[in-house]
Amino acid sequence: MTVLHCFLGTRMMPQPFSTSAPSDRHRFIRALTSALAWTLGLLWVTALQAEPALRDAINALNQKGFTDKGRAIDALVETNAPGAPTVLEALLEGALYYRKSDGQVFVAQETEEGLDLLDPVSGERMDQVGFRDARRISINNQLRTQLRGAIAGMQLNAGDPELRLLAANGMIANPDLEFLPALDQAIAQEKKPAILGRLRLARSLIVARNAEAPEADRVLAVADLQGALDPGVRQLLAELVIRNDDGSYRETSAAVREAAQGALQAIESRVRLYRWIENLFFGLSLGSVLLLAAVGLAITFGVMGVINMAHGEMLMLGAYTTYVIQQAFPQALEYSLALSIPAAFLVAGGVGVFIERTVIRHLYGRPLETLLATFGISLILQQLVRSIFSPLNRSVTTPEWMSGSWQINGALSLTYNRLYIIVFSLVVFGALLVLLNRTRLGLNMRAVTQNRQMARALGIRSGWVDAMTFGLGSGIAGVGGVALSQLTNVGPNLGQAYIIDSFMVVVFGGVGNLWGTFFGAMTLGVANKYLEPFAGAVLAKILVLVFIILFIQRRPRGLFALKGRAAEA
Repeated sequence: MTVLHCFLGTRMMPQPFSTSAPSDRHRFIRALTSALAWTLGLLWVTALQAEPALRDAINALNQKGFTDKGRAIDALVETNAPGAPTVLEALLEGALYYRKSDGQVFVAQETEEGLDLLDPVSGERMDQVGFRDARRISINNQLRTQLRGAIAGMQLNAGDPELRLLAANGMIANPDLEFLPALDQAIAQEKKPAILGRLRLARSLIVARNAEAPEADRVLAVADLQGALDPGVRQLLAELVIRNDDGSYRETSAAVREAAQGALQAIESRVRLYRWIENLFFGLSLGSVLLLAAVGLAITFGVMGVINMAHGEMLMLGAYTTYVIQQAFPQALEYSLALSIPAAFLVAGGVGVFIERTVIRHLYGRPLETLLATFGISLILQQLVRSIFSPLNRSVTTPEWMSGSWQINGALSLTYNRLYIIVFSLVVFGALLVLLNRTRLGLNMRAVTQNRQMARALGIRSGWVDAMTFGLGSGIAGVGGVALSQLTNVGPNLGQAYIIDSFMVVVFGGVGNLWGTFFGAMTLGVANKYLEPFAGAVLAKILVLVFIILFIQRRPRGLFALKGRAAEA
């Protein structure tokens, strides 16, 4: 009390400490140090007192009779120790042993040489013992039921809300009847609405599947399941209305069966809606990849009139750049994509400038010859990659922040890697629009496109603009390869899978129109994903190709045709 009074009295001084009163400052520091030391000492003494009690409760599990073991389980649960659920789980899984020499209980793992013992209280690894020096603590079915209920109860009463939510979700996945008492107690105590809803859902599942429960309770439980989208809920409702081989229903109660049928129909309608949203998401993610692959082609093909069959290899170079950076900097895996984006842009853009200066600049105005020349370049680049990296596919590791999925509900989850790719493609597209419309390079590019001779007369170096334009289109394709490496393996034939789709996007959207490329990529991506469940992946692409051919017959200049001099050129 003296230390606490001194600490509070010092904190409530009306004036701050000054150099003229060092004794007050030193007194405050001594009081604060004493208070901290007293608190840490109290925690240490409490831990020392709790450890023997926990050890005694764990060692008490080494009983001969199953009834005595049941009492020992209850005593261990009453300790409410943080490590008690782990010990009970080890006992349930048959991993709890006692040492014959002294009767001490340990968690054990079998190896070829013997048993590796782990102290259940401190977590320290003990000396290895032989198979004959320790024996597994045996349990029966009644104890297994008691253990599952005890573990569930301790998890549901944990102080961490994440642990309680995890326990509730585990009971939804495995709705056993022995969980019911622990659930009722947890529902009465839970304050967080999200966890409370999952607890009630688990209880409704248990009651609905319990054939011995009253019919009215089961009907109410089935009605509570109507808004749930978890796979286990739909499976349970389907089991309640399934027919036997003779045509009769397995569920004997007509009221429960009718309630299950109504709930199942309501859930299936919502599942269809969320599947439609999920297909839309996958379609937009595919459209984003097509956008990154085609927007560079829209510049080289639409603006420069060059049929670049090596454009897919720019995607491949960007993907291999990501792989090389991850191999060169394995300790910076979480930042590898941030390093790969500018590196891939420079590598693919540099290769594009080299191709334009050495080959393409001699073939302007001859599109068929550019097609043949760039097709040969694509074969050279593929063979070069095979010689350096071998023909085998390479796997690019996905950073942790892009792994996993956003679980919205039981029927809808959005993967983070595709979500980031959608956002990334929009950022790249927006940056390209700013570059073309707000910078001097973009102004020169548009001038050369509309009237090359007039641009030269005004002092614009058209050769330099051509090289930068081709490099820009190739660099954006390289950036697209970085994104593509997060969806598929990296290999020499990576670009060939997207070159045809890229040309279709450019032609469908309108040659030379970036907004047309954007809407074309998203439209074709979504159309592919909605057609694949009905027609298959290959037939879906064929149907899309047939649609584009028919569409071009009606609108030869695409969805968004250029107007003015650019269209006439």
